[in-house]
Parts: sequence; structure tokens; C-alpha cells
Amino acid sequence: MSKIQRALLSCHDKTGIVELAQLLHDFNVEIISTSGTLSLLREAGIPALSISDYTGMPEMMDGRVKSLHPKVHAGLLGLRDSKVHGEQIQEHQWGWIDLAVVNLQPVEEAMEHPGVTIDEVVEQIDIGGAAMMRSAAKNFKYVTVAVSPGRYPRIMHELRAHEGETTYNTRFQLACEAFECAAAYDAAIGDFLRTHEPSPM
Repeated sequence: MSKIQRALLSCHDKTGIVELAQLLHDFNVEIISTSGTLSLLREAGIPALSISDYTGMPEMMDGRVKSLHPKVHAGLLGLRDSKVHGEQIQEHQWGWIDLAVVNLQPVEEAMEHPGVTIDEVVEQIDIGGAAMMRSAAKNFKYVTVAVSPGRYPRIMHELRAHEGETTYNTRFQLACEAFECAAAYDAAIGDFLRTHEPSPM
């Protein structure tokens, strides 16, 4: 099993996130969060660190760049049983991230608006969230990823049942869902762009 000590929460859909974060706090998990989720957690009295404070870098380019930082992805992707990975994370004084709770900007909703333009849809495409989702899912041997509020009860049950740990089977199944979510997201964007391809000049 894999004990959760640090979690990254970045959710467009805030359903159930306060309850999950409260349980994580009860288990002394350090919580890192992006701005929208962070505000909600702090309103609920749950301590959390902004991702900008965690990385030491402010959001840039109107929010296009905020979580695309090696400290985030090294923490998600590093192999816990690799001596080299451990030495590298220590060299930079970084840490592992054991749980990523990510759901993406609903770009498909933007696509359904009458008269929506390509530029308007492109601005809704979630890059950082999808990258975190994929990094966490790739490293399911050690990292738990949740892309749907419907999975929070399962994670919370396992935390309670296993003293802050999740099982390999759960991490594997959640990783499959994360990759399926990312694939469907990209496919929807590709289909939209293809059907709205501008005429040649």
C-alpha cells in the first residue's frame, strides 16, 4: 500500500472536495492547491498551500502556466524505490506528491455554445491539469489519482481503513480512469477543431 503524505488538489468541479480535504488534513497530509480550490479550502478552515508558494513561481500568461513546474512533476513521477530518483529529489529539496485530485476545465461545455469560436474554445483547454493527471496516473505504483468526485468516497474509505494508505488495486483502477479521461478530453478537442477548421487563405 502507499501512504499519502502530500496531496495536490486542482478541481473545476468542487463537489465533495472539502470533505476529502478535511479527511486528508485529519491524517496530517500536506495539501497543495490551485487558486480556485485553494479559496474554497481556506474558507472551510482547511490549511492548504498555494501551488505558486509551493513552486516558488507565480501564475503566468493569464493562468496558462501555473502547475507546469518540475517540482510538481518530479514529485508525481519519481520512483520511490529508486536510489537515483530519491537523491535527485533531495538534491533540490523537493518532496513526493502522493495524491493528485484533478478534474479539468469543461471544454466540451464551451464547444456547445452557439457561435463559439476556435479561439474561445482554445482558451478553455486545460493543459496543466491534464499534465498532472497523466503524471500521477503513470506512477500509479506509488501515486493515487482521482479525476471524478464519484471516486472520493472510495479513497476516503481506504484512508480510514488503512491508516492513511491506498491499495495498489485502487491506484491501478483510478489510473486507468485518468488515462481514459485524458484521451476523451483530447479526442473531443480534436474533433471540434477538425470540424471548425478554417478555410484555406
